[in-house]
Amino acid sequence: MKKSDHTDILRALFAKWANEDGIEITPLPQAGSDRKYYRLTGQFKQVIGVYSPDNKETQAFITFTEHFRQHGLNVPQVFCTDLLNGCYLISDLGNISLLDHLERNRMNGQPSPETLSLYKQAIAELPRFQVDGCKDLNFSVCYPSAEFDGRSMRWDLNYFKYYFLKLLKVPFNEAALEDDFDRLVLYLLRSGSKYFMYRDFQARNIMVHEDKPWFIDYQGGRRGPLQYDLASLLFQVKASLPYPFREEMLHWYLENVRKYIKIDENKFIEDYYGFVLIRLLQVMGAYGFRGYFERRAHFLQSIPYAIENLRWLLENVKLKIELPELMKALNEIAKSEINIPDTINKESLTIAISSFSFKNGTPPDYSGNGGGFVFDCRALPNPGRYDHYKKFTGLDEPVIQYLSREPLVGKFLRNAFKLVDQSILEYQKRGFSHLQIDFGCTGGQHRSVYCASRMAAYIDENYSVKVEMNHNEMKNFNFQ
Repeated sequence: MKKSDHTDILRALFAKWANEDGIEITPLPQAGSDRKYYRLTGQFKQVIGVYSPDNKETQAFITFTEHFRQHGLNVPQVFCTDLLNGCYLISDLGNISLLDHLERNRMNGQPSPETLSLYKQAIAELPRFQVDGCKDLNFSVCYPSAEFDGRSMRWDLNYFKYYFLKLLKVPFNEAALEDDFDRLVLYLLRSGSKYFMYRDFQARNIMVHEDKPWFIDYQGGRRGPLQYDLASLLFQVKASLPYPFREEMLHWYLENVRKYIKIDENKFIEDYYGFVLIRLLQVMGAYGFRGYFERRAHFLQSIPYAIENLRWLLENVKLKIELPELMKALNEIAKSEINIPDTINKESLTIAISSFSFKNGTPPDYSGNGGGFVFDCRALPNPGRYDHYKKFTGLDEPVIQYLSREPLVGKFLRNAFKLVDQSILEYQKRGFSHLQIDFGCTGGQHRSVYCASRMAAYIDENYSVKVEMNHNEMKNFNFQ
């Protein structure tokens, strides 16, 4: 069977594993990799189906997963595989990542106490991956490299040079910059590579499931230093964590890693900020490649957040190594206004998405445009019929879990996405400025809120437009 038929392969795997047919398969948003994810739902069971075109990466993920589960770490279970075609089924850990939890629960711009608690839990688990998870791990399956060595660091630094500095035309002396790269690599190699390095330990790869952090996307792991993963999480660009909290979590990590190994805390902290720097350079290179080269809006829109992290680092950290040409280029970036290409950054089209109650009528069109959609969600399964869900809305995890498991909801949304796709493309082509999309249900609390939020996420993932969200009935809910 051709790899283009991977959805058929996933359906067959599900039928074999679950012993039931008639499933619904719903595509999930794609991030920065070539892997494709789907939610497969039957009458009684639900899993995530994965198609990965890279067989070596798939082998690394499955090997690491089995090993980490044996060590009692919170990672998904692999239920069924077709490695010849790069397909496998894993546990469904829900829809809410730690980054989602952070973004949805900010209070006056600050993370909520619940979110900060989840960060603490995740950081307390990190040494278990790095130290316990390293024991007897088969590093021969690591891909593309078994160790975060000098060559791996060079890949990251060149990624930054070619896909950020050169694409953005930041001036630098190439020979002098290469000398600085040599010095930085030697400086970082002092920390050794004795432990498991997750490589992409960030809040998007930590799922919030049953009020605990669960961990995914460690297939790029390899031997490496302790500091890199902590830097990845605390200086994740889009998270914008408060800097005092980052400092607090640095010491919280040290408190937890001491349970497993002895550590020189002063040297750890000194080296830690060097890894903050190289991780930030790697991220900026990735944003340049995915954004300027592949034209993915999400990555371009993240560049200003990366530059804010860079400014803080330049102003607050003095590395014990001289990197004159690199620092010259970084200071140039920090003081410059980075121009996002017009084809990506323009917000000529605004899409207003609303949820509402049909009892109160459809939302008015204040734009005067007069076009758009009203989707009736009342034919969908209604969690509001059950007492357990009455105190929740379509933004809350219990309702999200309920509706995401319902095949009719997935089918309804896919049809809505197709209709809206056609209008967005035509509106952009013709230079229209406004599109209104409304979702209504009986009370405007569960189904309409969920569907409106899914539509907003879908549009944000796939188009460079301005999205305005309004849940009309939210202010009327009283959950006391």
